[in-house]
Amino acid sequence: MTFSFKRMLRRRSRAAALPEAVADVSGDEPTTSAELTLSIVPVIRRADRFSVQDLLVEASHGVGARPSRLVMTTLGTVLGIASLVVTIGFAQTAAGQISNQFDAVSATQILIKPASTRNSSGNEQATGRLPWDAPERVDRLAGVERAGLVADVDVVGQPVTSVPVNDPSAAQTLSPAVIATSPNLLAAVRGQVVTGRYFDAGHDERGDRVAVLGSRAAETLGINRVDSQPSIFIGEVPYTVIGIIDGVERRANLLDAVIVPLNTARTQFGLTAPAELHVQIEVGAGTLVSRQAPIALDPSAPENFTVQAPAAASSLQDNIQADINIVFLTLGILALLAGGLGIANVTLLSVMERVGEIGLRRALGATRRNIARQFIVESAVIGLLGGLIGSALGVFAVVVVSLLQGWTPILDPVVAIGAALLGTIVGLAAGAYPALRASNIEPITALRGGT
Repeated sequence: MTFSFKRMLRRRSRAAALPEAVADVSGDEPTTSAELTLSIVPVIRRADRFSVQDLLVEASHGVGARPSRLVMTTLGTVLGIASLVVTIGFAQTAAGQISNQFDAVSATQILIKPASTRNSSGNEQATGRLPWDAPERVDRLAGVERAGLVADVDVVGQPVTSVPVNDPSAAQTLSPAVIATSPNLLAAVRGQVVTGRYFDAGHDERGDRVAVLGSRAAETLGINRVDSQPSIFIGEVPYTVIGIIDGVERRANLLDAVIVPLNTARTQFGLTAPAELHVQIEVGAGTLVSRQAPIALDPSAPENFTVQAPAAASSLQDNIQADINIVFLTLGILALLAGGLGIANVTLLSVMERVGEIGLRRALGATRRNIARQFIVESAVIGLLGGLIGSALGVFAVVVVSLLQGWTPILDPVVAIGAALLGTIVGLAAGAYPALRASNIEPITALRGGT
């Protein structure tokens, strides 16, 4: 029995014994017990019999009476809140990283193609043509850093091999694709040379038979170095391999291709026009360049070109963050529900174990409301403890993992504070049914050992 109900019991004992003691001392005719009690002992109002202080004392006793169970119950809420904070924190951090990658690559890239329309047979037909000097025309625009042309080359079924021998008995392998580019395309698509070099304007002007291999095409052809001037063969025509590239962030199919200069493709394979113009721009110049580039390419018919410009960085970041948050937030809510069910189960078990205590306190004057409030406060305290610990652990996990990965940790402080308060709300919700169950226990039934 806790302190507050011991105090209540002592109050009632003194109130019952006081009238008889006064009658023994005085020689006058004793008055009625009720009148004497009212005249000497102040009336305790019903609302004052179980004060807020008593409520807190009883709730703290109920929470701390079983430390091991408190730890296990709080652990469920800790895991739920920590999962929620971690998932939201990682979602915000991941969105920030993706947005940074977008700013570094997509927000600085514009792709220009000839406009097309469908002919009577339903096939796409180009209505315009990129000029061969398109990079030089757009280089003069403000905000343009680099530009390069690219086109797929039709080699008319000729095999691409690293040896000129045609062995009919050998197994047929798929030849790498052949792609023609301008000399400055590699910089425009953020590629890098891993060995050798990329062809320059001199190779392009002369139409030299030189080639650069993508890293996967080089592996297919069995070439991993260029210091011995290896050659590949397109059909029976040799091309000197002068470099191997890798790490292309745009037009990733270059890694699977044999790359030759544009003018070489024009003279050797009859290439009629470039297919795409890749433009690397400064961050924030997308709107301006996308509007001016078609005019620079053909002032008389700018509508003959389609421009793919980057979306606004803010809208992209919001969209990415919203999509990721939905997935991670769902996982966090499921973990939090598991913690809430844990609180409800343990609180309900505590009610069933304390039936005798509840009945005794009801017999001493505690109301249904007093009992319900106590168990609700106990659940809220457990939820608050779990929320505070879980929120702290979640923030710590987000920061540590982000630092280990070299990311910039991003977490809204409102999330951390709100998660701690959410633990209290979960505790309140989880304790509602057990509190109602406890308040409905009849004193006589409890004291007889029933449930």
